Amino acid sequence: MCGIVCYIGRQPALPILVEGLKRLEYRGYDSSGLAIHNGSEVQLVRELGPIRNLERKLGSSQWSGTSGIAHTRWATHGAPSEENAHPHGDCRGEIYVAHNGIIENYRELKSDLERRGHCFRSQTDTEVLAHLIEEFQDSSLEEATQQALERVIGTYGLAILSRKFPDKLVVARRGSPIILGIGAGETLAASDVSALLRHTRKVIYLQDGEIAVLEQDRFRILSHQQKWIRRSPETVEWDSEAAEMQGYPHFMLKEIHEQPEAIQNAMRGRLLWEEGTAKLGGLEAVADRLRQARHMIIVSCGSSYFAGLLGRYVLERLTSLSVEVELASEFRYRKLNFRKGTVVLAISQSGETADTLAAIREAKRKGALVLGLVNVVGSTLTRETDAGVYNHAGPEIGVASTKTFISQMVILHLIALFLGRQQEVPIAEGQRIQEGLQKLPDQVRHILSRQDRISDLARRYCGYHHFFYLGRKYNYPVALEGALKLKEIAYLHAEGYAAGEMKHGPLALIDEEFPSVCIVPRDSSYEKMVSNVQEIKARRGKVIALTSEQDGDICSLADEVFPLPSNLEILTPILAVVPLQLFAYYAALHRGCEIDRPRNLAKSVTVE
Repeated sequence: MCGIVCYIGRQPALPILVEGLKRLEYRGYDSSGLAIHNGSEVQLVRELGPIRNLERKLGSSQWSGTSGIAHTRWATHGAPSEENAHPHGDCRGEIYVAHNGIIENYRELKSDLERRGHCFRSQTDTEVLAHLIEEFQDSSLEEATQQALERVIGTYGLAILSRKFPDKLVVARRGSPIILGIGAGETLAASDVSALLRHTRKVIYLQDGEIAVLEQDRFRILSHQQKWIRRSPETVEWDSEAAEMQGYPHFMLKEIHEQPEAIQNAMRGRLLWEEGTAKLGGLEAVADRLRQARHMIIVSCGSSYFAGLLGRYVLERLTSLSVEVELASEFRYRKLNFRKGTVVLAISQSGETADTLAAIREAKRKGALVLGLVNVVGSTLTRETDAGVYNHAGPEIGVASTKTFISQMVILHLIALFLGRQQEVPIAEGQRIQEGLQKLPDQVRHILSRQDRISDLARRYCGYHHFFYLGRKYNYPVALEGALKLKEIAYLHAEGYAAGEMKHGPLALIDEEFPSVCIVPRDSSYEKMVSNVQEIKARRGKVIALTSEQDGDICSLADEVFPLPSNLEILTPILAVVPLQLFAYYAALHRGCEIDRPRNLAKSVTVE
């Protein structure tokens, strides 16, 4: 969840590290720090708060070192403070470590090291790593790291700098991503590829258990079997401009406006018009096993979980599969009785979500076919699944998922179409769904053209402190997602509910100070949703309704109405989520919240 950047080369390291930290600030912004080797000594600076605080502390410093490590922190062990900021050093100021992940046995290690005379200065689990490596200081840096990590239980993405070895850095990975960037006369590493792209698009994704030695003109990778291995770089398909704001005030708003393109990218080359189906190259290798499947379990967390809930409705509508959706964080605690032909589909934006990875590993142990839906090429999820589909949504920097979520919904429709056409969906219905999918980009653009209306709505309602978000059938998962966005970004209490459940308790909360956001398109559940709206109005509750264009019935009932373009019932949720994203964004803006870096949250949840 934190961010790491490393550099060794011919250029001054300081500006490269600071710039890299800024690109990773969405991964953690409680504190930050860096350590630079100037050829004879290591200079260390750390600061509480966002990167701009670190920049102020650095002032006009012109550090001469050409190698260094840097870190931006999302706190797990120890409150945010300068003392708990990374990098952490050993007793003698020889070894410096930046770390993402959790060392589960750090208490035992710390007690043992303290008995051996080591002095600790922080409350973090990370500091034990610096002292452990110090124990093996007579070895090379990579050998000392290897020996230290043999004693560690937990997860890590590590960057290590040693005063004794000015010509090298060491990085290591177990469960938390580390990517090498291969440049001309320079080598970099980071926990996210976005920190590397200003310098190179040639990258290598470290695998679990590997250690890499970075030098100015080369790199070496040591496998978990303690063998030096060769691996050729991959080329990243997007450039650094894709990870910049490009004139928008926030990444979140930029990424909301990128959703028409994200939808197009999700469909590009994947619609076979004459056959009324979808072509998903990543699933071709397991097509026979998928045809025999009778049961699918979708595992995911957060917004990806809500995408999975929508996927269940669509898959059950278009296929004969029995579909379950499970929170990945709870999946492996259940007694799993897989049926024959069970498929597990894992959904993750980053492909590094710790709970989701744990779930798929359990599924593989049980013999299931495991598929992935992921946005990040080369991520752990892509390597550990049997097959899968990429989003191709490009980098998503804002902590609150927007364009990745809408891309996930589109691709789940494509998967359902792909499987459904092999079973019972006739070609005419497949083509009708394709036509509806093709309308989506322009329809989303139309919604975005009316964002000022949503901004005004958010301005008038952001003073309320509690909201319900209500939907039925396909729109129930979107109600959950809309409520989550308001919580994440505007810090307002919001609950998503299946509208039919309101009279089973939640209706007791309704009064004139508790607005409800209702998703009420003219679909198969329309009449029942209208009844729910009437129940709220009978109790003096305010209603903001998303409904079909020119819907007079809801206009006469609701306090506020935002019309949605017309499309197929199964595709309407993809349209409905956009005004809910904008409502959360503008509510946060009017409340003065930190939109791209909401408090207590980080983008990629790589710890359990």
